[in-house]
Amino acid sequence: MFLAVAGLMTFTAFQSAKAQDEPQATEQTLEDDAVAPAQEAAPVNPFEATGTDQPLHQQLKAKFIEGGAGFMALVLICLILGLAIAIERIITLNLAQTNTNKLLGQVEDALKKGDVEKAKDVCRNTRGPVASIFYQGLIRMDQGVENVEKAVTSYGSVQMAQLEKGLSWISLFIGIAPMLGFLGTVIGLIQAFDAIEVAGDISPNLVAGGMKVALITTVGGLVVAIILQLFYNYLISKIDTIVAQMEDASISFVDLLVKHQK
Repeated sequence: MFLAVAGLMTFTAFQSAKAQDEPQATEQTLEDDAVAPAQEAAPVNPFEATGTDQPLHQQLKAKFIEGGAGFMALVLICLILGLAIAIERIITLNLAQTNTNKLLGQVEDALKKGDVEKAKDVCRNTRGPVASIFYQGLIRMDQGVENVEKAVTSYGSVQMAQLEKGLSWISLFIGIAPMLGFLGTVIGLIQAFDAIEVAGDISPNLVAGGMKVALITTVGGLVVAIILQLFYNYLISKIDTIVAQMEDASISFVDLLVKHQK
């Protein structure tokens, strides 16, 4: 019974509120009908008509088409290839990092026991350039410390070259992307001047199309170059860190072998 009474009271209040709102809604409808012609006669804002309410990917797609599919596709290819190489390098460099202190401790423990093969197994089962350098040095232990040091230095250079693999391609894309954008700029200007020559008059409508192509391709090339430059600098700093670890670990490894042979 309580629920029934509460429902009846709620329904009565709702009907009363609806009856009060109906005259207001009728008045509001009349006011809107009176204002509608004035709104239709109002000038359209060109900035609101350009589709600023569209999603970001739709706006980028429209600018891509306006900039010219040919040149913008080339700029996009530079971005895709550069990012692919950069991501591959980041994964490789992260896998190349090694806990050098732990590796040195395991090798030292094996050498103290006189088990060189165990030290080699430790290096073989550890990923990264530092473990590879240690393995090359352990192979040449019986040839003397000088030969071990030469092997460590030579193989360190090989590992450094492998770490820098692919960076030249990223640098190439960083240089090519703005050049393609500037090339699109020049072609857009040529198109604008051709349109002026054909029309025999300078009109903003004639110049706007060519200038739009010029500016969009330039912006696209610069954006791609900036993105790839950030990845390039990150990779360079990562490689410098790994190389510093390699050099420090190589010195400690040679000192460990000298100590072991004594």
